[in-house]
Amino acid sequence: MKRRHEALIPLSHHHYHGLVIALKLQNASKEKGRWTLEEIKQDTQRFWENGGAAHFREEEEVLYPTFSRYSRIEELPEMSQILLEHVQLRAMFSQLINHEGQEDIPLMHAVGTLLKKHIRTEERVIFPLIQESVPEDVLKRISSHFSAHEEIYNKG
Repeated sequence: MKRRHEALIPLSHHHYHGLVIALKLQNASKEKGRWTLEEIKQDTQRFWENGGAAHFREEEEVLYPTFSRYSRIEELPEMSQILLEHVQLRAMFSQLINHEGQEDIPLMHAVGTLLKKHIRTEERVIFPLIQESVPEDVLKRISSHFSAHEEIYNKG
């Protein structure tokens, strides 16, 4: 497996935090567990509001348009799926965060499952394709955009 390009490392670091949230959401239960439902909800909200939504925008507004200039992304079913998942995850995070006092365990599990799948696809399929397609100088040029936001990403 090829090493992650330095331009994408801030995004990969945030993916790590997303996987932690996904694990918590997938393990949400009314039974006594490692985390209470309220802790999981608070952590999820903090993740989304302190970098999750911004992370999606960075990918949609900077990374994927750059990728599309050097690759035929319309021929990649994974790329269409990733963008669809962004829409689905935005709606799911909003629903989860904005339902005060409700313990929607099935929704927590669904968000956790989709978030984990989404991150794995980006890390294992999309990012390697980006590294192969986008020239080094272009990756370096966009890297400043992601590294400038790394502090925000890592608050989650």
